[in-house]
Amino acid sequence: MQHASGRSAPRGRYLALLAVTALGVVYGDIGTSPLYAIRESFYGAHGIPVTPLNVLGVLSLVFWSLILVVTIKYHVVIIRADNKGEGGVVALMALVNGSRLARGLSPRHIMVVLGIFGAALMYADGALTPAISVMSAVEGLEVATPALVHWVVPLTLIILVGLFLIQSRGTARIGAMFGPVMLVWFVTIAVLGLSQIVRQPGVLAAVLPTHAARFFADNVGRGFIVLGAVFLVVTGGEALYADLGHFGHRAIQVAWFSVGLPALLLNYFGQGALLLRDPSTAVNPFYHSAPSWALYPLIILATAAAIIASQAVISGAFSLTRQAVQLGYSPRLKIEHTSSREIGQIYVPTVNWGLMLVTCALVLGFETSSHIAGAYGVALSTLMVITTCMFYVMCREVWQWSRAKAVLVVGLFLAMDIPFLMANALKIQNGGWVPLAMAIGIYLLMTTWKRGREILAKRMLEKTVPLKMLLADLAAEPPIRVPGTAVFMYGTADGTPPALVHNLVHNKVLHEKVVFLTVITEDVPHVPGEERVTVKRSGKGFHTVTSRYGFMEDPEIEEILDACRTKGLDVRIEGTTFFLGRETLIAADRPGMAVWRERLFSFMSRNALRATAFFKIPPNQVFEVGTQAIALLLMAWAPAAGLRAQDKQVINPPGASLNLPFSAAVRVGNVLYLSGQIGNVPGTRQLADTGLAGQTRQALENVKAVLAAAGSSLERVVKCTVFLSDIRDYAAMNAVYATYFPKDPPARSTVAGSGLALGARVEIECLATVG
Repeated sequence: MQHASGRSAPRGRYLALLAVTALGVVYGDIGTSPLYAIRESFYGAHGIPVTPLNVLGVLSLVFWSLILVVTIKYHVVIIRADNKGEGGVVALMALVNGSRLARGLSPRHIMVVLGIFGAALMYADGALTPAISVMSAVEGLEVATPALVHWVVPLTLIILVGLFLIQSRGTARIGAMFGPVMLVWFVTIAVLGLSQIVRQPGVLAAVLPTHAARFFADNVGRGFIVLGAVFLVVTGGEALYADLGHFGHRAIQVAWFSVGLPALLLNYFGQGALLLRDPSTAVNPFYHSAPSWALYPLIILATAAAIIASQAVISGAFSLTRQAVQLGYSPRLKIEHTSSREIGQIYVPTVNWGLMLVTCALVLGFETSSHIAGAYGVALSTLMVITTCMFYVMCREVWQWSRAKAVLVVGLFLAMDIPFLMANALKIQNGGWVPLAMAIGIYLLMTTWKRGREILAKRMLEKTVPLKMLLADLAAEPPIRVPGTAVFMYGTADGTPPALVHNLVHNKVLHEKVVFLTVITEDVPHVPGEERVTVKRSGKGFHTVTSRYGFMEDPEIEEILDACRTKGLDVRIEGTTFFLGRETLIAADRPGMAVWRERLFSFMSRNALRATAFFKIPPNQVFEVGTQAIALLLMAWAPAAGLRAQDKQVINPPGASLNLPFSAAVRVGNVLYLSGQIGNVPGTRQLADTGLAGQTRQALENVKAVLAAAGSSLERVVKCTVFLSDIRDYAAMNAVYATYFPKDPPARSTVAGSGLALGARVEIECLATVG
């Protein structure tokens, strides 16, 4: 297996310290499973009778699930599938697609779908884990004092609301205690389990897989249903993979093999031993394992462990949001750093309050942790199958495994995952639909934003003035240059930022030093400092800067400018004016997505955090320029930005009557804007040919005629946009198109467009120079 984490392996005392810390971050989720996992097998909605056969059978399933799923699958195999040290479904998605892009291949669409839906399920987990873990801890009051049963929900809500309220202050101060507290928790549950095992040592026979086989043989239908409860013992597997970047492989494995696994096995077997002696304790075998004098201290410790487990998934949701923003699946959101020492300590207010509302709604709606368990199992069993499927693609694409090897390994994993998923699917109608509905909603939000930004970028690029054309016209008619530096931020390094065109048109001046800045997020978690920026000098005081960040990093303008100085471009933040574009979305003739999604995208765009705050740009040095987008009513640009009414020349050659009442082309300065041309016979409203090739050829001949009438030619075309009524005609169109541009072809976009004039199959519009 090949993997790259980029970190040296910790050793000795530092490794031990890191392992203890990992207990407080990685193992809070799986560490609190004993509060409810065994109980759900025998007392939940689908509980089975407490008999020696059933107890030993369930314990055997628990033992082998922890060994095969959590230990072998996650701690030995999947943990090695890291993206420069980072784990989780988003990192896995970026790893595979980044590897393909590096080889000149397009991203795997299935990886995007699985990765984003997996991320959406992790948000659902961010609400479910606090609800089930805190509530199951507080439910210990029912055992200690049955009269307090009505206080379980109110106390749970108080604890959860308090937990979310303190998020803005960060956990840096108390975070150092999470590891030691969880160490005490694991030692405590191990002692509780051991105290029961010594009274009923026969329970250890459950390590034999024959007990699991006998259990299924005697409980064919109900045994399958119980798998949904047994699954709760392995729910922390995804958490340890997602938290890989914080600690690395070694510390996580040491914490598991030395503390986590032994403590969990002892406690589960201890609960089984108690059930063999006293079946009536099935109502809550965890708390009944403790002596009466220890109940209240145990409830307090369990609540602390549940809070730590909740904190881990909440912090994970914040980290996931940063990744989504950086990779373009979420609008810019306010992200606050809560620690000056730990760069990973962040707080996202929007996500925090959203999780709080959903978590409290889950507590009020389900009322008991037993009812929440079904929804919890559905969410995480689905996520586990998604991770396994993504792992298969990674094995083939990144590790270059043979198909036989990948199918063998992943097939064994799916042989465990799919039965768990099917068993949990039985609970969908009893609340299991809730996390799926949440995930679908979040998936739609993320994909709508991504698709909307792609369409917007494509439309804006179609109307962008090429930089070479700008420089040529500025040389012909230079504008007034004023002292200072102007930084124009733009989403792509191609073309001229619309904000610059706007500035030239309205202010008719240009700064002495002009910097075009593009910030790109790479498919890796971190980008080395020496690779942070690239600087390209275009002459006439123009510079193009491309800054690269990883999806776990936050871009800051001051850091970018500091990196520019190391590359020879001296730009000081003091005295620099930053020009930013802000799009105003309007209706589109060819929106590219459903109307409701277009409206949703528009709403998300209006509420996105402004670039000024996101990139930490001094607000008093920002000039924000509005741009109408999607339909893009682009203002015309002229040399030296001196456009006047008399500068516009309409081009209507003979035979162009089809274009009336609009022009065949408009010349502004030395720039020629052609209307879309279809394959009609000049001077008529008849298509020259019904075939795609014939229509493409005639459309290009019509383009040539308009260019000639304006004193230009195909050699002067700098950009074409081709609209196809059926995108599957691309190859046939391209074969004809290539014959008209054999050398130095212009930039081109090809898009699907329905409803072309006269029922044409192709339409071509162009931008060219004249003179």
